[in-house]
Amino acid sequence: MSKWTTPFRYDYVGSFLRPETLKQARADWNAGKISREELRKAEDACITDLIEKQKALGYHVITDGEFRRSYWHLDFMWGLNGIEEIELDHGYYFKGEETTHGSCRMTGKISGENHPIVQDFLFVKQFEDENTIAKQTLPAPAQTLAELFREDNARITREFYPDEEELLRDLAAAYHRVYLDLYAAGCRNIQLDDCTWGMIVDEEGYWKMREGDGATLEQEAERYLKVNNLSLEDLPEDLVVNTHICRGNYHSTYASSGPYDKVAPYVFAQENVHAFYLEFDDKRSGNFVSLKEIPRGKKVVLGLITSKRPELESKELVKRRIYEAAQYVPLRNLCLSPQCGFASCEIGNKLTEEEQFAKLRLVKEIAEEVWGKEED
Repeated sequence: MSKWTTPFRYDYVGSFLRPETLKQARADWNAGKISREELRKAEDACITDLIEKQKALGYHVITDGEFRRSYWHLDFMWGLNGIEEIELDHGYYFKGEETTHGSCRMTGKISGENHPIVQDFLFVKQFEDENTIAKQTLPAPAQTLAELFREDNARITREFYPDEEELLRDLAAAYHRVYLDLYAAGCRNIQLDDCTWGMIVDEEGYWKMREGDGATLEQEAERYLKVNNLSLEDLPEDLVVNTHICRGNYHSTYASSGPYDKVAPYVFAQENVHAFYLEFDDKRSGNFVSLKEIPRGKKVVLGLITSKRPELESKELVKRRIYEAAQYVPLRNLCLSPQCGFASCEIGNKLTEEEQFAKLRLVKEIAEEVWGKEED
């Protein structure tokens, strides 16, 4: 077991651009031209190559790039018992673009036994060494809760769970089971990706997916906080669980806008995670004042480098923003990363693989200039 734990001074969220060979293999599988085993073999080869590149960059964290997923969130949800994959007649409506049409709906009570992501993690874990640790990314429980109340999903969800408190308990317990199964497989670093907080502060009301039932921002924040924290109760002390919060990341566009201010008293002050990976790459995220809600000792990974565009940021500007954030969180508790992954869905953002790695080289260079080449 490696000694490293996330987050690191220079870090990344987790998803990477899919290689063309992987895209072709998935297309062939969808068309019935190759078997599931052949697709898995192609995924294995591409993930192995990606991890070699992650290590060559000098990063201490390795992931599978989410190469086995179509979506950063839905594929995990489909792996829970009591949830099935569906296609809607439309996708999510991002700024200027509609996503593909996947969603999920309930088929029964939710549980988390035998989730396939545990086997996915085991493949990555074999590549850990004295300098690297494997990180497993998952959509947060709150994200699954939001999907279960997306449009007509709400009606079906209430048929199985007329008592919402029971739903929150079962969903949290399902996640808790997955955490423990990952832990038993050797995982010590989990990242909960969570767009719900960006959704509910959106200035145009993007978040209102609950069938028009009149829920307030405060009520939504309370239920998202509750289900996330319930899932995190009574975990092993050496299991690090962090969260990543953003405002949507699809084909270089976004879903929502708005500062963290209104939700910071909930998620920053009260969510029982070890660290926060936060989107701060443009004005849509607001300023750093909300970071005053971060409890003493917790770390913040500043997402100051955008994964949406290939242009490299000014080192001096990024450094200046790091020191601005240090007015609210001590510099020793800050880290640096891109604001999100490079391919939250398999379509990927609008940059090349080399431009993707150039972004990560920039993150590392800036971090070493700010904090030095310390190994913590």
